[in-house]
Amino acid sequence: AVHDLDPARSRAVVAELGGQVAPSYDAMLADPAIDAVAIATYDDQHAVQVLAAFAAGKHVFCEKPLCRTLDELRAISAARGDRHLACNLILRASPLYRWLRDAIRAGELGELYAVDGDYLYGRLDKITEGWRVGVDDYSVIQGGGVHLVDLVMWLIGERPHRVHAIGNRIVTRDSAFRYSDYVAATYEMPTGVVARITANFGCVHKHQHVLRVFGTKATFIHDDAGARLHELRDPGGPPRVLDHAPVAATKGDLIPAFVDGILDHADPAPVARHEFDVITACMAADRALAAHEPLAIEYPGD
Repeated sequence: AVHDLDPARSRAVVAELGGQVAPSYDAMLADPAIDAVAIATYDDQHAVQVLAAFAAGKHVFCEKPLCRTLDELRAISAARGDRHLACNLILRASPLYRWLRDAIRAGELGELYAVDGDYLYGRLDKITEGWRVGVDDYSVIQGGGVHLVDLVMWLIGERPHRVHAIGNRIVTRDSAFRYSDYVAATYEMPTGVVARITANFGCVHKHQHVLRVFGTKATFIHDDAGARLHELRDPGGPPRVLDHAPVAATKGDLIPAFVDGILDHADPAPVARHEFDVITACMAADRALAAHEPLAIEYPGD
């Protein structure tokens, strides 16, 4: 079943994929034939819709961000029970980053000491004219930078314990957008790894994710020049060019694993824990930005 605020879009999806149009979200939740819901609504609606789904006994696949406040996160954690929960942080499905994760685990980069991730949004009109303009406390870290926060935590298998963040709204200061359109967050990991994440919504650039991973044996870089692995400090030594696809085949590539987890009765706790940790790290960056000082990150449930 499909429900959208725009009935025409619901009908178009059903015409393409099959199923039926649901008269409301509540009607979907009341349908005993539906075991799981996918939520792709505006950011400030996610938490209430996730909570409603759990109250109805449904599993949840949610677009980012999962929620926007610690109170919402605590409520979701308490309400989840044994339901499966996952967020569509699609960079995990990229063949390039799956290769990189394996390479890191195999020690090809040596001991990691720094990671840089830049979320180059490149679609300024979406924050100056779209629905984001009307969302109170809209966060570019939660709305975009979360992809890089998630990617770094997933790649290196650590969660940060401290964060400092600064930002500005120089690009959008003459627009209706009210919040920082650029935020830079520096995360400290327990092992000493430093991760620098930027959410750059006002940039003059195509939409792109840039990643640099620095190890004692090699440096991985992916930007608009492609992906490569530098294995020599010799300035004349060419890097190894990597031809793995940097993006997933479709934006739904994480859904099969989510469904398989339900059907196979897998333990839902590890995936949910990761989702909680990622959004907690993003919220901490927003609090550090507001406080103008570094903050320790406390994870609910620890």
